[in-house]
Amino acid sequence: MPLGPLNLITGPNGSGKSNVYRALRLLADTARGGVIASLAREGGISSTLWAGPESFSAAVKRGDRAVEGTMRKEPVALRLGFQSDEFSYAIDLGLPVPSASAFGRDPVIKTECIWHGVQLRPSSMLVERRGPVVRVRRDDGEWEVVSSRLQPFESMMESIADPQRAAEVLSLRDQIRTWRFYDHFRTDAEAPARQPQIGTYTPVLAHDGRDLAAAIQTIMEIGDAAALAHAINDAFPGSELEISASDGRMSVGLHQEGLLRSLSAAELSDGTLRYLLWAAALLTPRPPHLMILNEPEASLHPDLLPALARLIGVASKETQIWVVSHASRLIASLEQNPDCASVQLEKELGETQIVAQGKFDRPAWKWPSR
Repeated sequence: MPLGPLNLITGPNGSGKSNVYRALRLLADTARGGVIASLAREGGISSTLWAGPESFSAAVKRGDRAVEGTMRKEPVALRLGFQSDEFSYAIDLGLPVPSASAFGRDPVIKTECIWHGVQLRPSSMLVERRGPVVRVRRDDGEWEVVSSRLQPFESMMESIADPQRAAEVLSLRDQIRTWRFYDHFRTDAEAPARQPQIGTYTPVLAHDGRDLAAAIQTIMEIGDAAALAHAINDAFPGSELEISASDGRMSVGLHQEGLLRSLSAAELSDGTLRYLLWAAALLTPRPPHLMILNEPEASLHPDLLPALARLIGVASKETQIWVVSHASRLIASLEQNPDCASVQLEKELGETQIVAQGKFDRPAWKWPSR
């Protein structure tokens, strides 16, 4: 999938948008040491695999024959990977050798590799893991084994920590660990964002928004306070944010034009509070390499979506952003941004495809062999 600074993933329900989001989360979990546990929470590796046949005959594609199962030719594999300007990474997970272990259903990591450049080639390979063995390419071009005892459930991203011999692993791991996922902000009456919270410098908003007041105050003091004020005025003309602090606890207030006092977080509508949460997340003083927003339009009035799109556009100048959405007004507003790469998904015979992407439109990519 070709990507840009701002990426919009759209498509009807069931087209595969959630799978794209989940794949990114699994990739992020490799650097945090939780990819096997994440797969278990998804229902095991079998729940992530393609449920159709390995290939479709021409008769099936024409609709002349029903879809039928065939004999498997390729090994069971869940392969994830991405390419970046500096280092690229891929991981291949498969089934374990049958044994009497109580963990015999856990997937195992077959291969991992890090390379430099557009496409994986033997000459561009920098780090390679096969089974328990991890080797790195030295400056003279020769390979050196840095570990031979990796467990099949351990990623080299979490286990290799040698800044001298495996600096690429540490660099890529630190990059992936900055990825941020926002897919659910609580705005109910008991939501933490509505309650006063102990406040400290908070350059990164928590995934559930519990430290909203501290995150906004941090932007005001060490971040782009002008961009924050503009984002609030863009959505709520004439309004200003106010952060009150008492005994170390902070709370959010919104002063709206025509009112004699600020409205507390407890008084704000779900949509207003959610917009403030998005503003705090997107205008972070510590931009990550990648930020993924899953259906940010939830609970927002349609009139707020153009302002949200402009806010996302501002944030995309500092970090690569993915937006997964099916809100037509947000989609239309985002697509007005010249940096927006719009990716529309569709299902054909149960298979997720990118609309209007031909075979030669895909970026160059090659998976590592086992």
